[in-house]
Amino acid sequence: MQAKISIGSWAYAIGPYAQNPVPLEEVLAKLSELNFDGIELGGFKPHAHPDLYPSKADRKKLVGMLEKYNLGVSAYVPDLWSLPFAVGDPQVMKAYEEMFDRSLEFCVDCGFERLRVDTVTGTPFPAGWDYQETWQRVVEMFRKCADKAQDVGKMIVWEFEPGFIFNKPSEVKRLHDEVGRSNFKVLFDTSHAQMCAVVGAKQTEPRETLAGGVLEFIDILKGSIGHVHLIDSDNTLHDNETSTHAPFGTGYIDFATVIPALMKSGFRGDWWCIDLCFWPNAWEITADSIKFLCDLFARLEMK
Repeated sequence: MQAKISIGSWAYAIGPYAQNPVPLEEVLAKLSELNFDGIELGGFKPHAHPDLYPSKADRKKLVGMLEKYNLGVSAYVPDLWSLPFAVGDPQVMKAYEEMFDRSLEFCVDCGFERLRVDTVTGTPFPAGWDYQETWQRVVEMFRKCADKAQDVGKMIVWEFEPGFIFNKPSEVKRLHDEVGRSNFKVLFDTSHAQMCAVVGAKQTEPRETLAGGVLEFIDILKGSIGHVHLIDSDNTLHDNETSTHAPFGTGYIDFATVIPALMKSGFRGDWWCIDLCFWPNAWEITADSIKFLCDLFARLEMK
């Protein structure tokens, strides 16, 4: 198997970098220098938001810039984080759909193959909500997104995480299955998997953890995983919201067993994306991160 390595551009544009983001072309130049195969593009300003590339000609220039640095795109991450549609506010739901539609058009114009979505709605589950009604709202939205993507030959990948509903291992599997679209898959982020399956972070009671941890979670999701983010976990949350995306080798995840387990589970993607989201010195440890993976892939005879 020829494994290709990318990294999420958002690591250099949000969180600690929000006030001084690294320009996209500077990111591309560095990734090319470090022999990355590609980038996972965050659709957030100032990087790859549709507003910044409004016309097909503008998008052709973006693709040209990627080609200049010989970088592919493992996935596109639409700017949906401010639109918690699962709450049921009609205006928010409409805005979510509109932003998704714009992002899908952006991917078509640029030739990107997959888009990331999430439930964008905080947890633990609020007492005032109707669980089944909210569940069905999410299922229907994801079906709608998947159907639109299917019409233009694109894949949707849902990234579960502790900070958003639905975050229990059984919910992740069931939601994937109930959406029931062949182009709708789970995005398996290893740090989120650790926090959801081992720690049970931010779950509505009763908490649900797995004795077999991340490996058991992978087995539960056999045949459901369509994309992967790789990063370590120190069993903590960032700002009590999302998983801390700890640098490789500083946490509890055994990647030498996790990566083969992902492949055994039926994951057939060729992209493996590093995710340094919210890490304060992501720019400085990017080189160490790709070296870790390249060395590991060599030992696993993947690259």
